[in-house]
Amino acid sequence: MIAAALSTALTTALAAPLLATPAHAASATDTPPRTGFEQTSGARWTTQPEEQEFLAAVDRASDRVSITRIGTTKQDRPLQLVRVGTRPTTRTVLLICSQHGDEPSGREACLSTVRDLAYTKDKRTKEFLKRTTVLVVPTANPDGRAADTRGNSDGIDINRDHLSLRTAEARAMAAVIRDRGPDVVYDLHEYGATPQYYDKDLFDLWPRNLNTDASVHEEAETLSRAYVRPAAQTAGYTTGTYGIWTDPVTGDPVKQVAGDGQERILRNMSGVKHSVGLLIESRVEPLTDGTVEPVNNRRRVNSQLSALKGLFSFAGERGGRVDAVTAAARAAGYRDTGPVYVGGADNDPAEPAEVIQDPPCGYRLTDAQYTDVRDELALHGVRVRHDGDGTLVPLRQSLRALVPLLLDEKAPYRLTNGEPDTDC
Repeated sequence: MIAAALSTALTTALAAPLLATPAHAASATDTPPRTGFEQTSGARWTTQPEEQEFLAAVDRASDRVSITRIGTTKQDRPLQLVRVGTRPTTRTVLLICSQHGDEPSGREACLSTVRDLAYTKDKRTKEFLKRTTVLVVPTANPDGRAADTRGNSDGIDINRDHLSLRTAEARAMAAVIRDRGPDVVYDLHEYGATPQYYDKDLFDLWPRNLNTDASVHEEAETLSRAYVRPAAQTAGYTTGTYGIWTDPVTGDPVKQVAGDGQERILRNMSGVKHSVGLLIESRVEPLTDGTVEPVNNRRRVNSQLSALKGLFSFAGERGGRVDAVTAAARAAGYRDTGPVYVGGADNDPAEPAEVIQDPPCGYRLTDAQYTDVRDELALHGVRVRHDGDGTLVPLRQSLRALVPLLLDEKAPYRLTNGEPDTDC
């Protein structure tokens, strides 16, 4: 069947050993470029100049690839968006790679994936790219990657800035999500293991924010449980739910250390903005004592690549369903009904004080308030209306739930205190 064949084709196209030269390379001029990581068999990570040379080579060689500069970091490094696809499509998958600069395996997996999709000659994979646009931010934190730090050059954790948008990096990503409307947002990270209780090769987690549309939430959990984890397990990697310690004997959860529902994390913001989101985390530490660094580095990257196969299979097999679900979620805000949650998560019911049960129809901003937050509202894609009384930010819009998270006094990460308006 078509879906099964597409899944098989994508697995074949992306399953070649990490360091192998693709079989279709016919001549020196047709030989795909290799990252610095690949050239050194995982002894070191790809440098920024190597990344730029690598991407330029892929761009020159493939008419499926285009590269856009979407921003500039404080240290003047480029923030780039790679588009892989042959024409406009109804479906878009966005990969955000290594928001934390000291978590490089996702970046390496993204770079080699761009190359493999650009050079593939597999018929079904090319058909897949006619229906699905793949967008990639190869290095979401170039300054942090250069310094091998979690935060950017100001020490800010970019993955805690997807609501306030104070960093150049988060602002660039917000503009991509606003302008490209990705149906799937896939966020690649790494984590530090805790022996026995928290030590899988790969963890993942879907949006837990309670403002995520129920059908979008369902698709995100399906992406995890039915596609990403099975693909990784087939490749020999262990998997689990990010942020949950489990008993090594019974497998029962014993402690939650991460994965809350607050909206400033990209995984949760993707759900608020009606994308099927998934966080993926590969284990940094070696699995056994005495493992040499290049071997461990290759495991980290290859585990990410195995999970990406599951993502592409999901996009191929369930693409029609995803298209319908994200479109319906984006339209639902115009009905302007239902509560908005300023706290809680899908595994942690909101307290009464964390629910705006009967939201106002909008929030009014003074001229000074609007001047202070207008750039962030625009980057998010929030619509506003100007009238004689100032600026009204209505809830009747696609990003309905985001408006109170930005402007209501109950919201813990709000930009400002807007004045609730019940007579819009």
